[in-house]
Amino acid sequence: MTETGIARSGVVAVIGRPNVGKSTLINAIVGGKAAIVSDKPQTTRNIIRAVVNAPRGQVVFVDTPGLHRPLHELGRYMKRKASESLEGADAVCYIVEASDTRISKADEIILEILEKVTVPVILVVNKIDAVNPALAGDVWKHYLEKMNPAEAVMISALKGENLDGLLDRIFDLMPEGPPIFEDDRFVDCTERFLAAETIREQVLRQTEQEVPHSVAVIVEEFKSPEEFPERRNLLVSATIYVERNGQKAILIGKGGSRLKSIGEAARKELEDIFGFDVYLDLWVKVRPGWRNSLTELRRMGYL
Repeated sequence: MTETGIARSGVVAVIGRPNVGKSTLINAIVGGKAAIVSDKPQTTRNIIRAVVNAPRGQVVFVDTPGLHRPLHELGRYMKRKASESLEGADAVCYIVEASDTRISKADEIILEILEKVTVPVILVVNKIDAVNPALAGDVWKHYLEKMNPAEAVMISALKGENLDGLLDRIFDLMPEGPPIFEDDRFVDCTERFLAAETIREQVLRQTEQEVPHSVAVIVEEFKSPEEFPERRNLLVSATIYVERNGQKAILIGKGGSRLKSIGEAARKELEDIFGFDVYLDLWVKVRPGWRNSLTELRRMGYL
């Protein structure tokens, strides 16, 4: 609560180039699985809202797709969504890596966008656990030469270092007011979306660079135990779409081994998320060029 006895509540857009740790940071702050994480760039495709409730009030974090130069319709959609996430935000967290002093083309795009932002911007230097403190300090100074943030904070999202300090600074920038969400949710999305993203996360983790960006997951069937008590488990049936037959073969693997491994890992994750035993049924289909097809992007829920 503030000195006036009124809680603070607001929206924070989390922005940064691909693979700087935006989703890892949000998951660490909310203390749950709000967004999928992998070492592949452009893992996040949709706007994901994660909620933190604390004695001081409520913060809604908006996880955005990593900004980069788009190469197809899906990329243009992701860039547009990242830019739209800044609209209506009360503050922006700009995430950069402690190990990288270069200003990439993606960072140049972001810095141009941030010049037009009227709300406070927090520079967050992430992954300080992986570098010498002196190098992290150099990155800090390098970015401060390019921008004038309201706050600058060094953290390790992976190790949980200084997250309380970052959250304190964020709450200081939030306006006074009632919570945006009155219930106890920690993520603002459907169960089907969570299931699809959990499956896609395992595809990203278990396949090489040729496959991940060509993958989309649609949950065809999602039935809770209440809908068929005789089974007493959660039924999830999903289709994994790729663009080429070769990618389908990679996903399935010899004798179905890779698809089985993806399914087993995803099932365990889904059981942790939903608290039920899960029956997971996966299929792989080819949709040539779906990332450049507005019809397919719309059918898959991106437009």
